[in-house]
Amino acid sequence: MAWSSERPTSWRPLDGDRRGVLPGRERRITGRHCLPGSVPDWAEDLFRVARAAFIADKYVRRTGVRDRWTRRISLAVPVTEHERWASAVVRTHLTAHLQVLTGDFWNVNFRPLTGHYVEEAMVSPDEPRAAEVALFSGGLDSLSWAATRARAADSRPLLLVMFREIGLLRLQQQVYKAVERLGGARPVLLLPMSQTPAGDGSGSRLETSSRTRGLLYAAGAIRAATAHGVSTVHIPENGQLALNPPLTAARSAACSTRSVHPRTLGSLNALLTAVSDTESSVQVVNPLAQLTKGEVCKAARDAGLTPSDLESTLSCGKPPTRRSGGPPIANCGVCFPCLVRRSGLLHANGTDDTRYGASPWADDLPLDRGADWRAVQRWLLGRYVLTDVLTDTPLPPGMDPVVAFELIRRGREELERLLRIAAVAGAADAA
Repeated sequence: MAWSSERPTSWRPLDGDRRGVLPGRERRITGRHCLPGSVPDWAEDLFRVARAAFIADKYVRRTGVRDRWTRRISLAVPVTEHERWASAVVRTHLTAHLQVLTGDFWNVNFRPLTGHYVEEAMVSPDEPRAAEVALFSGGLDSLSWAATRARAADSRPLLLVMFREIGLLRLQQQVYKAVERLGGARPVLLLPMSQTPAGDGSGSRLETSSRTRGLLYAAGAIRAATAHGVSTVHIPENGQLALNPPLTAARSAACSTRSVHPRTLGSLNALLTAVSDTESSVQVVNPLAQLTKGEVCKAARDAGLTPSDLESTLSCGKPPTRRSGGPPIANCGVCFPCLVRRSGLLHANGTDDTRYGASPWADDLPLDRGADWRAVQRWLLGRYVLTDVLTDTPLPPGMDPVVAFELIRRGREELERLLRIAAVAGAADAA
């Protein structure tokens, strides 16, 4: 694989040297050791393309372009199914999907995968085959779905595909154990995978926005699903954050993460239809698309999870443990995902005893760290009408905007509780 950025002077390799995905780490990265069946070429190719896009996304910093956001990225990726990937329809779907995810301009070319580039899947026929496959992040939404499906009346295994989060693997494993403790009759399998590229050799920090991470996660789960003979991959994300309506104009489109937005999933499914074999095709579905965060938390409680189980999860967009010298806390408490998490736990449990890094309404909160809280306040105090649903990332054909509007309205009601709590906390401090 190779990539170039805007106005490239040369192509740079993503694999085969210390700056990319090292061949010696291939087994740990792909999780080949856990697959019970062979993987079709198109699924291996998809995972290879997703990894290349993810690494290029990390290496090309947005700070290096004129508007500090929109980049032009070219990729050349070796694939087994070269003619299929090089077709106009597949390239159109792929570049459209990458543009929806990142807001950048992508040019992706393909060359035949030959010689030492060929990677044979490790097949272990003795491994049990799953009947369902879902992504599992260690967050509230994925825990809720995993717990619900683990309690389903089905003796066939449930496979959870987990990508390790930097510095948070122990927490993810702890959250997985909460599913195991439910003690259902259904076997639950865990496939751990890695996501983190090495540095690019410059010594500079890699790009932090990482919008292509969602494609990498989905491609890893799709690849595993084909080996298990499963035709649907569940990507659990509450519909409130999947839609992720912009709190301000500066957060529109790809400026905020929308990797599970209905349009994004529709775009990915169109790509899968174009590139896959009929007998091994897979589609991705968000099973929580019609639920708010609070409703997802209530579903988790109905599945047998305790408030403590829910409070042990990871929801943060900027976990303190990732910052150098930061405290051993998973959730900062002040970013937008943490604010939605707070509102969801309050809705389901009446309280939230999560240990956060900070309180959004604290008087001593630094100005920059309070930006999301101020944006939420302004957004909740303003009007939100049906046309607002249609002014950002378009909904896919066939999705009723009234349903999306009603979902956002319920989510706003959950968030408004935080405003009331802030008012009470402010009155107490004043007294």
